[in-house]
Amino acid sequence: MPTDPRDADALPFEGMERPAKKRRSRKAAAQPAEPKARAVAADPAKDRVRPIPDPVTLHSHGPARVLALCNQKGGVGKTTSTINLGAALAEFGRRVLLVDFDPQGALSVGLGVYPHQLDMTIYNALMERRTTGEDVLLKTGVAGMDLLPSNIDLSAAEVQLVNEVAREQALARVLGPLLPRYDYVLIDCQPSLGLLTINALTAAHGVLVPLECEFFSLRGVALLLDTIEKVQERLNPELRVEGILATMYDARTLHAREVFSRVVDAFGDKVFQTVIARTVRFPETTVAGEPITSWAPQSPGATAYRDLAREVLARA
Repeated sequence: MPTDPRDADALPFEGMERPAKKRRSRKAAAQPAEPKARAVAADPAKDRVRPIPDPVTLHSHGPARVLALCNQKGGVGKTTSTINLGAALAEFGRRVLLVDFDPQGALSVGLGVYPHQLDMTIYNALMERRTTGEDVLLKTGVAGMDLLPSNIDLSAAEVQLVNEVAREQALARVLGPLLPRYDYVLIDCQPSLGLLTINALTAAHGVLVPLECEFFSLRGVALLLDTIEKVQERLNPELRVEGILATMYDARTLHAREVFSRVVDAFGDKVFQTVIARTVRFPETTVAGEPITSWAPQSPGATAYRDLAREVLARA
């Protein structure tokens, strides 16, 4: 049985054997080291691989399912996953809207948009009554995928929304008229659990949690799940955890394999079988301003995000 997710904060160090520093004599150093038993000897990600059904062909579109990619820890692959999952879904014939909901504007930059040059962004749609999501919408270089961009102006919204009525529903009001046009809306959240992230969770049907395969990332998941539970109880009863995505996975290291095993023990089938491995291709795609599915379509990273798209569609 999977461990209660609320216990996740205790998981990383519970029962963990820490390597002790040992002084080795020159004579001992010359001896070949005997192989030691490992807690996770094989690659646990490969043990979970099962066939994923191919997506069905759509003959009509909408209304969209809204997924928030959320983790209060930065640098875990939220933006990379938003771009590439969206592009993979578009390859499978889905109409996708990406929402850059981070004042840093990394999602916009990753799609070749320069945020500081924009006259209108998601901030305007949130704060100005006469501005709609349609006014802010941008086409991307990926067929079937559009963007609601962001820039540093969005940082002011967190302060200004405090005095607004129903401030947690501001993003849902912007997205509502656009949902009939799309099959999926992916929201790239900022690395915090502030009011903007609460807006994203209130507007979403599901939460996709990118989780770097290292212990500090795992420890923060309990806080995120507590926040999701509060949003479920008070603002959005339909919200659910869509899945947990292991990112920056390196099967060559015992550390990554052990963390992945503990994530699976804690969350069971909520963990996607697809894992996103470390690769230099992802930084290259940011510079190129396009998804890995078009920049390096035959690369393992592109294949992984196509597999993730299949899993997301199978879970819908």
